Amino acid sequence: MEYDFDLSVFDEKETPKIKNTIKKIDFKDIIIFENDDYILINKPPYISSLDERTQDKRLGSTPQSILRLAKEYSGDAQLCHRLDKETSGVLAIAKNPAAYRSLAMQFEAREVAKRYHAITNGVHDFVGISVYLPIAQLRDGTGVRIDREKGKIAETIFNTLKAYRNYTILECMPITGRMHQIRVHLQCLKAPIVSDPMYGGDDIFLSQIKSKKFNLKNGTEEIPLIRRVALHAHSITFRMMNGEALTTEAPYPKDFGVVVKQLDKFG
Repeated sequence: MEYDFDLSVFDEKETPKIKNTIKKIDFKDIIIFENDDYILINKPPYISSLDERTQDKRLGSTPQSILRLAKEYSGDAQLCHRLDKETSGVLAIAKNPAAYRSLAMQFEAREVAKRYHAITNGVHDFVGISVYLPIAQLRDGTGVRIDREKGKIAETIFNTLKAYRNYTILECMPITGRMHQIRVHLQCLKAPIVSDPMYGGDDIFLSQIKSKKFNLKNGTEEIPLIRRVALHAHSITFRMMNGEALTTEAPYPKDFGVVVKQLDKFG
């Protein structure tokens, strides 16, 4: 689902107006780099990397997934890694088997550098903080937990990018690639991601940022500034087939960018 914000309504008298719409994605519009071997895209939130067993009815009768869209664009396309459905940002796609094998080997050797940006609850001053805690999936497969006996090795490094009055933007560098790794590791640091109730993250409201300068219209219910886990895959670095290093950055999507803008203005 994509939330389009009308930024003109951010003043002292009104709350953000949000159009709750889902748009059909044109794959060409989300490409940020392409050569003969790879496609790098800026994945929008609310679309799955792979086909889901149960299709979201709001997307219509035609299933949408990044893999499906990529294959329509380039027949031999394979995803080199995945992003959670709610997570936005850079995603690498191989256009041929040799390119896929090359990047898969780099992932296996932990030679790929991925950097995520997360908006977190609370004020945190992290400089190269490493969380090295094993992760195990819950029985129903919907989440994970820290399990020192049966969990798989997981490590994430965290740095503070900018701290505000009640929130912090963090750079998160996963060394391993476990499910929900960043989210559960931040929970362990008591720095849960905004709008991530599964791991202790609270919603963020404009009234919390603007404090005394905020007025809510009578009979209106305030809407969170972002309605998904506030996590964005900002960049990825790996070696192309010719051996040269490639770093690709993905700009923030609208919803994430709106939160950052309001924090910069009032936070």
